[in-house]
Amino acid sequence: MKRLRISAISYLNTAPLMWDFEHGDAGLTFDISYTLPSGCAAVLQTGSADIGIIPAAAFATIPELAILPGVAIASRGAVRSILLVSKVPLEKIQFVALDTSSLTSVALTKVLFAKWWGGVRRFTPMAPDLDKMLEQHDAALLIGDPALQVDRSRYLAYDLAEEWIRLTGKPFVFAFWSVRQAALLGVSTDLDLATIFQDSRDHGLQPANLDRIAHEWGPRLSLSHAAVNSYLTNNIHYFLDDACLDGMRLFYSYAAECGALPVAPPLRFLDVAKPAVM
Repeated sequence: MKRLRISAISYLNTAPLMWDFEHGDAGLTFDISYTLPSGCAAVLQTGSADIGIIPAAAFATIPELAILPGVAIASRGAVRSILLVSKVPLEKIQFVALDTSSLTSVALTKVLFAKWWGGVRRFTPMAPDLDKMLEQHDAALLIGDPALQVDRSRYLAYDLAEEWIRLTGKPFVFAFWSVRQAALLGVSTDLDLATIFQDSRDHGLQPANLDRIAHEWGPRLSLSHAAVNSYLTNNIHYFLDDACLDGMRLFYSYAAECGALPVAPPLRFLDVAKPAVM
């Protein structure tokens, strides 16, 4: 049977989603590689991968994707790992360095400035090295594990998910699993992708497995066991529910309005027999 190629993200927040692929039998069915969020979108764009946990922004730029239902990396409050780190108060920011690992958070930053924070800012893509980013910029966008390691006592730090929710009242979706529909040709119809990825998420969120993730990732990121566990259980929301879909549609609308993204297509969800459009 044809083996589908999965592109995953090498950040702490994806560890629960990958549980069955790394610790169970699901990994035997797929070819798996790891990259950054922007890289995950790129390999789906080129056809080098079949399934990826793509930044939400990538859905607006990559044609013919179907979303695997039910699973997301989202937030219903402060997310901790998407930060605008600044040397000056928000209203004095003029020059912003943007983490090149990101697509969605870059677009979200531009939406927040355009719609609510006001003024014209100059944005510069840069590798996620905070010291270098802030050498010639007032603020820097950092995402993922580097953001979790920021010493927030040294800077002003704006949690972008928290800001979005405060301003819109809706959750924010950073990423979700998507599949190239062309890649499903020749794949057995018995392969229930939605269930496989939902089950992996559910197993990864079991308390004993979260404990194992915290033991592994805590030393790697110089974070305490409690900090890792709190991040995964309190800051990240792993369910692509109706509220998250509403928030995602609003983000796409604002991002297109501000020129941060092209107009996104209707949300298309995986149904091998008959793709459904929402």
